[in-house]
Amino acid sequence: MTAKHSRLQTGFLMRYTHRQRLQVWLQRAAKAILLPIALLLTNALTLSVQAVEETASAAEDELAEAVAQLLAIRPDIPIEAVYPSQVDGLVGADLPDGSTIYFSADGKYMIVGDMYAIGTDLTNVSDQRRAVARKALMDQVALSDMVIFPAKGERQAVINVFTDVDCGYCRKLHNEIDQYAELGIEVRYLAYPREGLESATATTMRSVWCASDPATAMTRAKNSQRIANRACPTDPVDAQFALGRRMGVSGTPALVTESGDMFPGYIPAPQLAQRLGISLQQ
Repeated sequence: MTAKHSRLQTGFLMRYTHRQRLQVWLQRAAKAILLPIALLLTNALTLSVQAVEETASAAEDELAEAVAQLLAIRPDIPIEAVYPSQVDGLVGADLPDGSTIYFSADGKYMIVGDMYAIGTDLTNVSDQRRAVARKALMDQVALSDMVIFPAKGERQAVINVFTDVDCGYCRKLHNEIDQYAELGIEVRYLAYPREGLESATATTMRSVWCASDPATAMTRAKNSQRIANRACPTDPVDAQFALGRRMGVSGTPALVTESGDMFPGYIPAPQLAQRLGISLQQ
């Protein structure tokens, strides 16, 4: 090996060793720098989580204190759920009949009624919350417990109708059942005898639901035609009446969409189709 080759090899080994030492130094430096940063981030995250938990706990305590103060003077208010509203310092509370009350977080003031958001239009934020609850309740009702009038052709929408066979506008809606069907709207009836479960109407409605052909019996009853008196252990009239009251039904017909929105009263088929987003163009 020549002297020149020896010098080249020595220089190469020196540069290689230097690079190795540099890499080791950089790795150690990175650990020295990153480890404290990681520890700082971990501590900051822990403190942040603790702060959130403490804030949530303080908010829960404040809600509980406000409810306790309200119930101390009005223990008859049947509060089912309490939650922060969209307005700072104002707490919402759901009641069993579907209504809502609001009270200040310090428990000193109470408002009875719905809250509306003001934008390009007025939005009932209280009913938006109720719609979610109504949908959850409707999803639990078996189709076999409803009297169903299907859509003609492709179904475009479903409307659940709390009905009373002796209600004038319920009869008007039913007399136009073919119009709803033609527009692709499936009508699903639930029982809501307005005069209560001990009324003659309730007895007739039990006979409708217990008939071998409930749809035909429904049509006959709403046309004041006689139907056979029937009773069956599985009729859902009581349960559906209770469901209607829980959902805030105060009259019939009461229409509930698949998304849980409620439309009180009779709505002509074309107008209902528009509300349900069904195009009327053929």
